[in-house]
Amino acid sequence: MLLATTSVVSSGEMRRPQRKASKTWKGMVKVPAGPFTRGSDTGDADEKPVRQIYLDAFWIDKHEVTAAQYRECVRKGGCKRPEETGTGCTYDEQSKGDHPINCVNWFEADAYCRWAGKALPTEAQWEKAARGTDARTYPWGNDTPTCRHAIIRENNATGCGRSETWPVGSKPDGASPYGALDMVGNVWEWTADWYESDYYTKAPSRNPPGPKTGVERIARGSSWSYTFDSAMRVTDRVDDAPGFAHNALGMRCVRP
Repeated sequence: MLLATTSVVSSGEMRRPQRKASKTWKGMVKVPAGPFTRGSDTGDADEKPVRQIYLDAFWIDKHEVTAAQYRECVRKGGCKRPEETGTGCTYDEQSKGDHPINCVNWFEADAYCRWAGKALPTEAQWEKAARGTDARTYPWGNDTPTCRHAIIRENNATGCGRSETWPVGSKPDGASPYGALDMVGNVWEWTADWYESDYYTKAPSRNPPGPKTGVERIARGSSWSYTFDSAMRVTDRVDDAPGFAHNALGMRCVRP
């Protein structure tokens, strides 16, 4: 909406209307309204068909939610301590506050985003934020994934040789077209959507909300430990039970 005021200056000329500054959200990047290409003709069957999908504008976290941010949510009563506390989980590792929170199930991820005044992204929001509008294969383009771009398994060495997560934003060369970091690698990221293998064939072409019901939720973006190169494509879809947690699974949030 254009908010404007006019007044007369001494010369008798009218001042130009002043636009209200657009809202910005700290720690988030804006994904503008418009269409993008979702899906892949060369990927798995559940990535087909390729379609143009229109999304309203939204904001997405520039980084994956960190362990320190999640601890703050627990401290203030908005989140519960992650139920999973196995090897590699960052919640109890005080030196890893700037690493992505991991070992969180879907319910814990959803609770954090709600506490922060945000939400988990839909699959469509996640994919547009990761690939932009030019149908690229990876956030950075179409170049083969390497540890220059993302915290992944390279040459059979997980986590780019560290066998664990890294601090968020460690790979700026892997930024998405909108400036979101770690959209591939570090940790998989929960989305809001239930999984349906054929959802793309029947989803609305404008702001698809995801299936109304389901058994498993969708995670996107691969991780430091995954063993299949194909999972690094931004179109890859992985379904897990909402109660599942793993040291290679975390989240980021969105808001309008």
